[in-house]
Amino acid sequence: MADFDAIYEEEQLDNEPLDEHAVVPTVPDPILIRGAGNMTVFGLSNRFNSEFPSGLVSRVAPEEFKATIGRINGILKKALPVNVKWLFCGCVCCCCTLGCSLWPVICLSKRTQLTLDKLLEWENSHLYHKLGLHWRLTKQQCDTSSMMEYVILIEFIPKTPIYRPD
Repeated sequence: MADFDAIYEEEQLDNEPLDEHAVVPTVPDPILIRGAGNMTVFGLSNRFNSEFPSGLVSRVAPEEFKATIGRINGILKKALPVNVKWLFCGCVCCCCTLGCSLWPVICLSKRTQLTLDKLLEWENSHLYHKLGLHWRLTKQQCDTSSMMEYVILIEFIPKTPIYRPD
């Protein structure tokens, strides 16, 4: 009868040999798509680069990639000019309102991010998860400065280990 109340040291569990028949697939590094626009509001660029990355060859059609980036850029094209106008007005009135005039542009920026997140969630559930990809909008530090920017990160979903009996 097994002793269910026994406490085993962690070392004993770690020393167990791995199943030599299990094949663990390697996952490629994520692909990063940076903003390519000439205007950035709170780290969000006014458009993303639509050049097809070489890491997606044979995983997704270039047309699908360009269509997704086009939808993302369409949302940014509509939202960011309004955000810039509110940012300008907020900066002009900042001294009089003790910074409270910047709240509308912060809220609009958050709304744009949420809209992009919802779009990417829809794209993932309808297309990219089936292809083993996951798109997400994430913050990352700029290469040239200590400021943060939003980038699109395309991650590869690892497949479950395959068991191959001899």
